[in-house]
Amino acid sequence: MTLSAAGITTGTHVHPPKVEYFDLDAKSNTDPKGYLRGVEEYRLTRHGLYMSRPVTGHPHLAHFESWLLPRHGLRVTRQSWHPGHERDYDLYLDVVEITSSGSVWKTVDLYLDLVVRTGRAVTVLDTDELLAALGQGLIEPCRAQWALETTYRAVAGISAHGHDAVRWLAAQGTVTTWRPRRP
Repeated sequence: MTLSAAGITTGTHVHPPKVEYFDLDAKSNTDPKGYLRGVEEYRLTRHGLYMSRPVTGHPHLAHFESWLLPRHGLRVTRQSWHPGHERDYDLYLDVVEITSSGSVWKTVDLYLDLVVRTGRAVTVLDTDELLAALGQGLIEPCRAQWALETTYRAVAGISAHGHDAVRWLAAQGTVTTWRPRRP
């Protein structure tokens, strides 16, 4: 249980923003817990950085691909699941700050996530985490505001394009291509 700045008790675990690294030269991805993973493919475009990598040893998740899109403040991820463990969504979007230095890209996750069920819905997750982090001083008010505005913009755009994130991004001039689904 966490006590917020407003005195409200929540079940939210408060943690600092999660940081992740993407090293194009080393073809590696270092996750927020410090695990170094090999990357199958990096593709740098004028829109951002594409990454495709297997998820070895995971009981449910087999593979995932992500687009880091600095202009949008988003990491757009498509996951592939082992048979029998599929999820009822198509894309998972993280609201992130994206920077790069040389061949290394860095994301700072600002808590808010969007789950897109193409053609059906877009759902915002983890607002409680953002507010708890703000209350604990783990994120500055201006960064929290930016995260919320980024989320509102994405939800409005995705909703206006038939709950289709790829179509919304394309309408913004951001082309995302994905690997063919494997049976």
